[in-house]
Amino acid sequence: MTPAGLRIDVDTYRGTRLGVPALCESLARHDLRATFFFSVGPDNMGRHLLRLLRPAFLRKMLRTSAPSLYGWDIVFRGTLGPGPIIGQKLAEVIRACARAGHEIGLHAWDHHAWQCRVAKMSGAEVRAVLDHGMNLMTEILGRPPTCSAAPAWRCTDQVLLEKLAFPFEYNSDCRGNGIFRPIVARRELPQPQIPTTLPTYDEVIGRRGVNRADFNGWLLRQIKPDQLNVLTVHAESEGIRCRDSFDQFLVQARNQGISFSPLGELLPSDPVRLPTASVTTGEIEGREGWISIQSTRPPQTS
Repeated sequence: MTPAGLRIDVDTYRGTRLGVPALCESLARHDLRATFFFSVGPDNMGRHLLRLLRPAFLRKMLRTSAPSLYGWDIVFRGTLGPGPIIGQKLAEVIRACARAGHEIGLHAWDHHAWQCRVAKMSGAEVRAVLDHGMNLMTEILGRPPTCSAAPAWRCTDQVLLEKLAFPFEYNSDCRGNGIFRPIVARRELPQPQIPTTLPTYDEVIGRRGVNRADFNGWLLRQIKPDQLNVLTVHAESEGIRCRDSFDQFLVQARNQGISFSPLGELLPSDPVRLPTASVTTGEIEGREGWISIQSTRPPQTS
């Protein structure tokens, strides 16, 4: 079997309300478990409309047919006032996901605000939003979540340091090619990083000659037994409009000997022995703006 980690990002109220129950049903049918990273604070994702002024973001919206893919309620959510507090209104959806045996992690308090402002946040600001998210997640679950994932793969050294104050067994904050322990200012941090290694649906569709009918086959060819395979899907797409296609993908993956699991099950028994790397910033094809990337350069530790 070829092992692969399955990460499900839940960014919005709609994704939580509709996408999460649908994905839980699909995963149960295939006897699979995954890691769900929840955004639990205000859903202000509609405020991304201002980014239409940026040509790269506009091209992505047109290439992916974003309004039909994500739904008009996501496109305009939070534009006329604060969006709903997702974790307060849909706490039972999150609890049901945990009861189904899935690994539950914190994604964000306010996904939109993090994505737009994290590079300028002070340590105190980062700690405050993590506190907001952790407090509500703990209230919902009856225990703190054991992992986290930075929204939009946007993370800074300051974020990595602030996360040390929380009981995260690992974080999934960047793109990369192997599990590692991050280095910040020549300091080896104890919380491992499990990076996303595979492209997402919205990064590929309409590019590289891949259309919706081709996507499953193309993605399956990227999963290989001699590498770390971590796939990120979104409750807003694979859990709603692309649900049938994702369900077919799971069938095809099983037939090809690919075994999906929560990310935490990919951790080695002794994380201290993991290689180290720094986290840098860069860009990848199909995604607008900067993201955090596992550095390929050997970190300086002395």
